[in-house]
Amino acid sequence: MLIGVPKEIKNHEYRIGLTPAAVKEFVTHGHQVMVENNGGAAIGFTNEQYEQAGATIADKPESIFEQAEMIVKVKEPQPNECKMLSRGQTLYTFLHLAPDPTQTELLIESGATCIAYETVTDRSGGLPLLAPMSEVAGRMSVQAGAHYLEKAHGGSGTLLGGVPGVAPGKVLVIGGGVVGTNAAKMAIGLGADVTILDRSLPRLRQLDDIFAGRTNNVFSTVDAIEHYSARADLIVGAVLIPGAAAPKLLTRDNIRAMKEGSVLVDVAIDQGGCFETSRATTHQDPVYNVDDVVHYCVANMPGGVARTSTMALNNATLPFGLALANKGPKQAMLDDEHLLAGLNVHEGKVTYKAVVDALGEQLGFSYTDAKTALGG
Repeated sequence: MLIGVPKEIKNHEYRIGLTPAAVKEFVTHGHQVMVENNGGAAIGFTNEQYEQAGATIADKPESIFEQAEMIVKVKEPQPNECKMLSRGQTLYTFLHLAPDPTQTELLIESGATCIAYETVTDRSGGLPLLAPMSEVAGRMSVQAGAHYLEKAHGGSGTLLGGVPGVAPGKVLVIGGGVVGTNAAKMAIGLGADVTILDRSLPRLRQLDDIFAGRTNNVFSTVDAIEHYSARADLIVGAVLIPGAAAPKLLTRDNIRAMKEGSVLVDVAIDQGGCFETSRATTHQDPVYNVDDVVHYCVANMPGGVARTSTMALNNATLPFGLALANKGPKQAMLDDEHLLAGLNVHEGKVTYKAVVDALGEQLGFSYTDAKTALGG
């Protein structure tokens, strides 16, 4: 199979779909790889390294989209990239379709087979391709929040860890999954007073074991959100419904009741955000202010530490990518129900129900079971 790796074009996105080491794995398995010129240069992966791994260098993205049988990316394709896709091609990347009607419509029109990293599953019901980026984003969320709590950056001037004689800052983490757990680890490391809200009692018990009493683990209710948000210096939105739009858990009234100069970090922004006042921002212009509360809603947070993120992502995506190339996409998905769960769009049909629930009525499409769409 001929695999194409275009350079990412989203604002301040420096990650790349395949590292030189991953390219070498594909080549060793008998595949060809095309990488766009200087696609990984910003994070230290040179054209020479890709050539040494066995790739050829393409001067422009059009060459890759015209020739490649499978396109491997990081972020969702931008409109001009969607328009270069065609029937018979496979796109393997993050998609986040539920809050993005434009991309969904363009992918349907392309006729391509589109596999979303964020909905591939594993035997335990986890999301193995999303997990590495969730780990990164969770850790970054507290780093970013601490920065914007500084007075010079619009915050209240609160040091999360406090100092002897001064109480630490209060961090509220909404969601106790991978993002929330990693955010809590960072906040605890800084010495903050940390509360985690989650609606799963088994998960709250796990968090109690993980953190051994260093966090307040509270069942999430409307009342709990109101109570803890009003007292927080930093709130991290870490909720996820796989493939679906994020629920709006923090209302405008909740935000009005927050302390002046407190900070919100919405890690769920790729799925539309979990705060009512959230809107996507960029690394170039990451924050805005609503009701004297700083909002950090960068839609590709892990892109800020692009080298670490690229290597972590490739560790997870490579085995599934090799299966797609070795067996062909259709057979690979029919053989593996977990990879099949990643299929969101196939030959003009939407094959992920949460996307249909979010956008089907608006765009006029219906749900087709993934296995049925593949003819399995």
